Amino acid sequence: MASTQDAPGAHGSAKVLVASNRGPVSYQVGDDGSLTSRRGGGGVVSGLSAIGPDAGALWVCSALSDGDREAVRRGIVGAGPEAPPQRGGGGRRAGEDGVLMLDIPADVHADAYNGIANSVLWFVHHMLYQTPLEPVFDAEFRRQWASYEAYNRAFAEALAGRAAPGAAVLVQDYHLTLVPGMLRELRPDLRIGHFSHTPWAPPEYFRMLPDDIAEQVLRGMLGADRLGFLTRRWADAFEACCARFADGLGDTRIGVHGLGADADFLRERSHRTDVTERMAALRDEIGSAPDGTARRTIVRVDRTELSKNIVRGLLSYRQLLDDHPEWRERVVHVAFAYPSRQDLAVYRDYTAEVQRLADELNSQYGTPDWTPVVLHVKDDFARSLAAYRLADVALVNPIRDGMNLVAKEMPLVSDEGCALVLSREAGAHEELGEDAITVNPYDVVGTARALHEALSVGPEERAERSKRLAAAATALPPAQWFLDQLHALEEQPGPSA
Repeated sequence: MASTQDAPGAHGSAKVLVASNRGPVSYQVGDDGSLTSRRGGGGVVSGLSAIGPDAGALWVCSALSDGDREAVRRGIVGAGPEAPPQRGGGGRRAGEDGVLMLDIPADVHADAYNGIANSVLWFVHHMLYQTPLEPVFDAEFRRQWASYEAYNRAFAEALAGRAAPGAAVLVQDYHLTLVPGMLRELRPDLRIGHFSHTPWAPPEYFRMLPDDIAEQVLRGMLGADRLGFLTRRWADAFEACCARFADGLGDTRIGVHGLGADADFLRERSHRTDVTERMAALRDEIGSAPDGTARRTIVRVDRTELSKNIVRGLLSYRQLLDDHPEWRERVVHVAFAYPSRQDLAVYRDYTAEVQRLADELNSQYGTPDWTPVVLHVKDDFARSLAAYRLADVALVNPIRDGMNLVAKEMPLVSDEGCALVLSREAGAHEELGEDAITVNPYDVVGTARALHEALSVGPEERAERSKRLAAAATALPPAQWFLDQLHALEEQPGPSA
């Protein structure tokens, strides 16, 4: 497919490009009209930092808020592939920040992000549909799919316009499954990678998508030279889908990169003053057992995504208190359930059910001196780290999860070591299962039994298990995770097109 970007001299100068829905920086507009920025974290941010300022790196992302769109309008982070870097006006230019933010129309973004990415592709890969009623792939779905195509095309064109000849492009996640194929048509000279941060559905579930849409997703992904997955299980599922619906992988190669926890950052950050203060506040909420000893803690830290299985976790805790009344007043379930995707009704309903069930448990079992469930729903990173440090048991029981870094982070940070109760459906189970207590996420009775076992582990064994879990959890730290993908992509034979 011909494009003006294919013309000599029309290429950009970025040698390494990352594309994702959410970028490494976000903006807020103050009451006085000033813009303040906030940096994000994660493996890709660490990786880009690790390659150094002279690498010619550019991050292409979407404007997500009014502040982001204002930053684009003021020329601080760029507006699209045709926008030159901004050098004046007091704002940082795109070249200095290495960020190009795309001001995609809000309605197109909403259709693509909420309508398709989060309400269709996420549900398929996490196998979350209540199939007697959903999904329904009607005319409204087709309208939203057209927005998903337009959204992906905007990224592909921006990348094509900014990439230097032969540049490496690393596309992130299910929001941008069509970008590799679109970008390959625009710029056959590029080395293109895509990384999936979620599970991949097995063929029997993936085929739920309309045939043409399933094929379009796979063809889009197969436009990449290399595809990355968090575990071998998810990679195998993708290959099985390609064998069934797309005549195999073609020239595309597959890699597995199990993202690990950032040990240095977490250990340093978890001992700052704000974390210590929040530990004291949590200890007050947890209180002491009737005999004056410290209460044991079962800790979970999640966003209220449907896949995290928070409701069944609370039901399992209730089963524990019924089956083992000796734990009453001696244990507290510290549950942090931070709201996620509250613009979708099903997520609002789920968050409300988590709150309702926690209140019911406290009403049913609580005493004047014991609150069985300490629930917090306001996001607070320092408080999460405080809970990590206090954890005796980590409960990580997702229905299905690409990796789940909480399972890796909590044993690393816990002061006395913690026992890990881990769903066999979490990607992290592939690396941590040997030293975790494995559960079927649907089995409430089995999970209650696992919680009792975890609470009964002695301090020495708990510390030893935590040590081994921490070693496995940090085997591939975020910066190395990113660099391994980049190097593998750059070492591949050049594009054949």
